[in-house]
Amino acid sequence: MRKQRRGGFKLNHRRHSGANPYSKMWLPVRVPKLHMNPISPVNGEKPGVEKGAQTGEERPSEPSASGKLLVSVIIPAMNEQKTIGAVIREARRVHPHTEVIVVENGSSDRTAKVAAAAGARVISFPEPLGHDVGRRIGAEAASGQVLLFLDGDIVIPCVRLRPFIQAICAGADIVLNDYHGPVNRTSVHPVVDAKHVLNILSNRVDLGGASMTGIPHAISQRALKKIGLKSLENPPLFQAMSIVSGLRVMTVYGIAVGRMNATRKKQNGKDPLVDVIVQDHLDAIAWITSHLGTRAGFTDLERKRIRDEVKP
Repeated sequence: MRKQRRGGFKLNHRRHSGANPYSKMWLPVRVPKLHMNPISPVNGEKPGVEKGAQTGEERPSEPSASGKLLVSVIIPAMNEQKTIGAVIREARRVHPHTEVIVVENGSSDRTAKVAAAAGARVISFPEPLGHDVGRRIGAEAASGQVLLFLDGDIVIPCVRLRPFIQAICAGADIVLNDYHGPVNRTSVHPVVDAKHVLNILSNRVDLGGASMTGIPHAISQRALKKIGLKSLENPPLFQAMSIVSGLRVMTVYGIAVGRMNATRKKQNGKDPLVDVIVQDHLDAIAWITSHLGTRAGFTDLERKRIRDEVKP
């Protein structure tokens, strides 16, 4: 069910009811542990990286018209000279007060020059940073109250990106693409499986396969301060930590990026990133069980387990 909300965007309204946005209506058998260890931000720094302000004021409830920077669009890119210009042009139009930060790492083409010509602030590295490290570096340099994450090879019209910004301004902390991957197949892709399993164990089955692994997604400065920069290098972990810590995580708009994503070159017949992404989700699951117990906070209902003692 979708309802029209403030600012004209359509809010996915499957999950929030009453004063408690994390109602037991989702999974009645989940009883989270209330006295968990607090989350300590881990602030990683990388020498030679441009840094922006990290302590922005609380985001306004409505987009500002005062000239104050509101949105930072972060785009990691590697050898994306064909598409990066169009991605930046759409990104700059999401809000009147927007900066675009391109983290260009290990490119052998003209990605950096094209990005700069399109009006982005470019942070360049001669060698590849590693999967998702660019997100953390871009967030570290960002000055906006809303951080919107895109990829350099997927051009998304600005009108489809604005709902993510509006939802953060309306009070959300993390806004995910309402895209769940193909699940009606005999063999579901392991990355799609991992996304669904993580959301189930996070007591957010309503999120389906929505994930910070995919784009676009937006986060608030409040979420960044609470969870910490370092965890952005593992998006599923950042997402799980945000849910467990009580931040407002939601979907707002669906963009089928799976159809828009370029096919990656396979190594020995396999996508090299599959194992990396699945491991990220396993790390997030390990974090959940370490904080909520081996059953991830779910009860065993009324089951009584009887085990015979093993006699020597």
